[in-house]
Amino acid sequence: MPELRKDPVVGRWVIVATERGKRPSDFAPQPIETPDPAKNPFAEGNEHMTPPEIFAFRDPKSKPNGPNWQVRVVPNKFPALRIEGDIDKEGQGIYDKMNGIGAHEVIIETPNPNLQLEQQPVDAIGRVIETYKIRMTDLLRDSRFRYILVFKNFGRQAGATIGHPHSQLIATPVTPKRLKEKLVGAMEYYAYKDRSIFEDILKQEIKEGSRLVYENAGFVAYCPFASRFPFEVTLTPRRQAAYFQDIHPDEILLLADALKVTLQKLAKALNQPQYNFIVNTAPARYAHHGFWSTIDQDFRWHIEILPRLMLIAGFEVGTGFYINPTTPEEAAKYLREIPV
Repeated sequence: MPELRKDPVVGRWVIVATERGKRPSDFAPQPIETPDPAKNPFAEGNEHMTPPEIFAFRDPKSKPNGPNWQVRVVPNKFPALRIEGDIDKEGQGIYDKMNGIGAHEVIIETPNPNLQLEQQPVDAIGRVIETYKIRMTDLLRDSRFRYILVFKNFGRQAGATIGHPHSQLIATPVTPKRLKEKLVGAMEYYAYKDRSIFEDILKQEIKEGSRLVYENAGFVAYCPFASRFPFEVTLTPRRQAAYFQDIHPDEILLLADALKVTLQKLAKALNQPQYNFIVNTAPARYAHHGFWSTIDQDFRWHIEILPRLMLIAGFEVGTGFYINPTTPEEAAKYLREIPV
């Protein structure tokens, strides 16, 4: 019989329909395209094909916008939001609008077009994570920006248009509604129980163990109780911190390890599925003007990994429900048993 499961943070309901269940082998893999080296703007030696770099980890003897780099950040050539200009909020009758001000950057994770993130050494993944921190910290100095979203699209169904391993960062002039829902849920839970809901979830997941995927000294990976998608995984730090950019130097390699192992397990279990991962962090401090007064205690940054094994159709769009044919307990057990 199907189950309705409620996400305790935002109150979203998820339908777990086991009779429509799929085994990991039932999800048809989609081939990942290898980019043509001559046309790949992210390949080493093709630096002239991108806008000038904003930041890079590179050989100290190398020059900007040239080869010999490990991680490289460039503006998106086709940005969703542009950094130049003023926000200029205005009303048109009952409607409100503003200019599309923000930032849109591409983090090229490696010079090797065929080396996916989970295939890189832990220290190389750590450099990518440190790049996220550096770029988020820098952009939040701009008071026009309210929120920084770091995300990765892997595969065409997940939104990637270039096969070379990369992730993206978008700074927005408003706080996204989805994040506000999480912030409100976390704040209300804290006001009622004087405890962080993220800490309570983490304790219960560790105690029950049925949805755990992997854990180390700094992070816990688990399939959420109300998983929206088959094999959805959340990565949460053990230490309370609302802002991703407050990650400690010693936590960067622990996160790199947890991310590597989790992505390796997903790759083995599901034949390298297409996926999105999203870094959920608190909005800029100057953006909430004291409204989120307990944010440092109630909210905890976390990463969501969402394999794109099924299409979102009219029912999901029309209701906000998700139909998940695989229980998170079954998915987590399968992933736990995958050796990496």
